[in-house]
Amino acid sequence: MKFAIDHKSPIPLHAQVEQLIRELIEQEEYQKGKSLPSEVEISKRLAISRSTVRQAIKKLVYEGLLVRKKKAGTKVAPRPVSSRSNNWLSFSQEMKVRGIPIKNFELNLSWVNPNEEIRNFFEITKDKKVLKMERVRGKPDEPFVYFVSYFHPRIGLSGEEDFRMPLYEMLESEHSVIASLSKEEISATAADEHISNKLGLKLGTPVLFRKRFVYDQGERPIEFNLGYYKSDSFIYSVESSR
Repeated sequence: MKFAIDHKSPIPLHAQVEQLIRELIEQEEYQKGKSLPSEVEISKRLAISRSTVRQAIKKLVYEGLLVRKKKAGTKVAPRPVSSRSNNWLSFSQEMKVRGIPIKNFELNLSWVNPNEEIRNFFEITKDKKVLKMERVRGKPDEPFVYFVSYFHPRIGLSGEEDFRMPLYEMLESEHSVIASLSKEEISATAADEHISNKLGLKLGTPVLFRKRFVYDQGERPIEFNLGYYKSDSFIYSVESSR
C-alpha cells in the first residue's frame, strides 16, 4: 500500500493518518502480530508531528483496534471470537463457519449423579446416572472456553463415542438424535478456583457464563450445557428483527 498522505487536502492530517493506519493493520503481517511502525517512524515518513500521529493511534486504541505496551510497541488487538444467537450450531460447526481453528485442550468423560436442577430438566429420578463431558477448548495458542455437558440417559450414550467430532453431528449419525432447539441463559460470573485452573485465569476474574438447554425435534430434553468463556476473548452478540 502507498504510505503517504495529502498535505494539501482539506481532510485533517490526524484523520488521514487514522485512515492510513486502519488500512495498514488489515495487512496480514500486522494481523499476525508484527509491531506497527513507531510514532517517530510514521511522523518522519509522513513529514508530520508526533502529536498528530499519537492522536490518530489513541483513537484506534480507544476503539479496541490497537494495543500499546511499553517496550513491545503498538500491535493489532486480538479479535475476540463472536457467537451469534440467530445461527445456532455446535461450537465446532460455528467456529468452522467463521474460519477459526479450534484446539481441544482437555476432554474428560464420567458418569455422575446429577444435581436437582439437571434431574428436573431431564425429568429423571435420583438413582439415574448421566454422562458428563468436560471440555476445555480455544484457539491454537490459548484456551478460552470451558464446557460442561450432561446428556439424557434416553440418548443411549456409552462414553465410547468420538467426542472429537462436532457434537450434534455425532448424536445424529450415531444415535439418530437431532438437536433442534436451544434455550439459553447468559450472565456474568467470577472465576472460582476450578474455572481459574481450567482457563488459566486469576481467581475472581470476570467470565461470561452461558447455560444452554438443548431439545430434540419432539422438544424432549437431550443436553444440559454450561459454558464459561474468557470475557476478553469472546463476544456473544444478538441479532433481532421485526
